[in-house]
Amino acid sequence: MSIFKQKILWIGTAGVLVVLIVFGAAMMGSMLGTKPRDVPVALVVMDQPANLPNGATLAVGEMMKQKLTSNTQLPIHWTVVGSEEEARAGLDSREYYGALILPADLSAGVASLTGPSPKPATVQIIANEGFNSPAATVVKQGLGQAMKMVNAELSKTMLEQLGQQTQQIPVSVAQALLSPINVHDETVHAVGTNNATGNAPGLLAQIMWMGSLVAGVILFLARGAAMKAGARKWATLAWQPVGGIALVGAASGFLVWMASSWYGMELAQAGETWLFLWLVGATFFLIQSTLLNWIGFPAMAILVLLMFFSMPLLNMAPEFLTQTTRDWIYSWTPLRFGAVGLREVMYFGGWDAAGDNATILWSISGAFLVLLVAAGLKKDKAHQATTAATASNPTTVPIK
Repeated sequence: MSIFKQKILWIGTAGVLVVLIVFGAAMMGSMLGTKPRDVPVALVVMDQPANLPNGATLAVGEMMKQKLTSNTQLPIHWTVVGSEEEARAGLDSREYYGALILPADLSAGVASLTGPSPKPATVQIIANEGFNSPAATVVKQGLGQAMKMVNAELSKTMLEQLGQQTQQIPVSVAQALLSPINVHDETVHAVGTNNATGNAPGLLAQIMWMGSLVAGVILFLARGAAMKAGARKWATLAWQPVGGIALVGAASGFLVWMASSWYGMELAQAGETWLFLWLVGATFFLIQSTLLNWIGFPAMAILVLLMFFSMPLLNMAPEFLTQTTRDWIYSWTPLRFGAVGLREVMYFGGWDAAGDNATILWSISGAFLVLLVAAGLKKDKAHQATTAATASNPTTVPIK
């Protein structure tokens, strides 16, 4: 059993445990605690109270407002707004994942059930699919379930009221009482066909991270080979970012074409998607190249871990994540800014919609470009010091 006396066995066992812990934290730690919390939804109450035949006043809108906003079982944070136009503007500006519109004739429609010509009113549930598809689904399902409960309660109340007036209920009234309020579902900023149910921006960002990483390694090796061959350092230092950004631009264009032509991804803003994806890829390339130039190939471990920690979060709404995950990973990972910016470009009208995330990516690119140049200058100074020392004492033999 001498195999168990070998240090490499125990070092390898410890290494396996470290890998499991690190990648377990990356792939499971940030995801297993996810659930929707305080998902922002707009509530519009335009309902006007109506008078019932017995002289009572029916205010369905106010009743629904009280029930919905006090319901702690719904993972929703309600924001009451004054009009449908205001709610739709909030959906366009990505303030809300959905909206519930209670019309002005809501109470009148329910009150009409007690008469010979019932005309149930219709409420609108609007899901902001492009903002985040899973969150929009939660909104749609949660509000749909809430409306079923409201319908059941109103149906019981109106049946009791009619029972006090007559023992016979017309068929039309009985049918209307099964659903006192009609529900109309609407989707805004739809994600289109073959968009991975709204997850296409995150997928494109992940693929671009890998593509730019390959480009970064290629240019890093090419620069080192050129310097060994006697190329001028300033030339290689300049061509590394220039060549990499050009390569990433071509790669991002190919990726958009491939997604559309090969896999049928619907892209309403194909040109602007390509330009923004180019910015995303250039930002990734500059980050990766800077770390490679400063640290060398050990930087690959950092870059791979960053990717694995970021990947599960790219298609999640921040309201689904734990506070720890939001603060320690989601708040700063560059892949998040790329994915969210792509979502805004693809589903909210183009480059103008991604202004904030574009600004962040430009800032990151500029900062890492400076650091990339600084890494080259640092190597130049070290080389100059070595050259000067050798020139002053040519008999000195470096100790290896």
